[in-house]
Amino acid sequence: MILGEKIAALRKQNNWSQEDLAEKLELSRQSVSKWESGASIPDLDRIIKLSALFGVSTDYLLKDEMEEITYSETDEPSEGAARRVSLEEATAFMNLSRETSRWIALAVFLCILSPVTAIFLGGLAETGRIPLSVTAAGSIGGLVLILIVAAAVALFILNGLKLSKYEYLEQTDIVLEYGVHGIVEKRKEDFSHTFRAGITIGVVLCILSVVPPLLCAVFMAGEIARAVSACLLLLFVACGVWIFVRVGSIQGSFQKLLQEGDYTSQKKAANQALGVFQGAYWCIVTAIYLWISLTQDNWGRSWVIWPVAGVLFAAVFGILETVLKKKK
Repeated sequence: MILGEKIAALRKQNNWSQEDLAEKLELSRQSVSKWESGASIPDLDRIIKLSALFGVSTDYLLKDEMEEITYSETDEPSEGAARRVSLEEATAFMNLSRETSRWIALAVFLCILSPVTAIFLGGLAETGRIPLSVTAAGSIGGLVLILIVAAAVALFILNGLKLSKYEYLEQTDIVLEYGVHGIVEKRKEDFSHTFRAGITIGVVLCILSVVPPLLCAVFMAGEIARAVSACLLLLFVACGVWIFVRVGSIQGSFQKLLQEGDYTSQKKAANQALGVFQGAYWCIVTAIYLWISLTQDNWGRSWVIWPVAGVLFAAVFGILETVLKKKK
């Protein structure tokens, strides 16, 4: 039975005329007639709507060889079983990942730039360019930093909650329904140029970030110039990381659905353990940064903790990942 015949059969089971079905789908009766006659086929959005309207799976609609009706799954899969992902669910996840990626990237951008005010005010205060003591400048900078970090955390939480219902994609094995794999592959292929360009630009920006401090060292610049160079370094890094996170989140949504890269069946168990490490590590780093900055009143230099922590994180994360792979 082909798609057109299935649409006609399901329509008649519900005692709907072609006009009734067309009205529910907000299109013309001629479109429904063409589908049922095989003169045309509905697009992907219409197939999703037909699946929801008739209460059957998209798998049943798309597979010509399936004669027995398979209804949409409403129950959770049994423990240990691979979870089926429909076209509608996959599309919603990819669209949501693209939407939230910009806000998550912005949150990371804000975290990296949060010390800028403290660094700049500290430089001005040390040279007497502003009527503030170094302590007062550091306190104001610290307050601004806390406010920026609070805004970033809010963005992390809000967008994390939106994505939380799709956490199973990172934790359990999945099976894509018929036709979904090809659609995800196509979107991934269309995005590949943007992904490669984004990674390239991000790397270049991170490399260029060291230029301002190097120029200050070469020309033995004053305190204000050093403060500005440190701010420029953070700005370059923040822009580079913003691009990394933006394109990486979108690329990651494709990999999660296709179970590629860091989301293969073998790596999902390891990712759960590593996820606990990531959360604990950055909480500790943040606590150390705030403790040193507040107790020593040295906001102008304590930002160095972040790049050092980033390098250490990459090293420790790689070691843990290797150990977990060997155990598997």
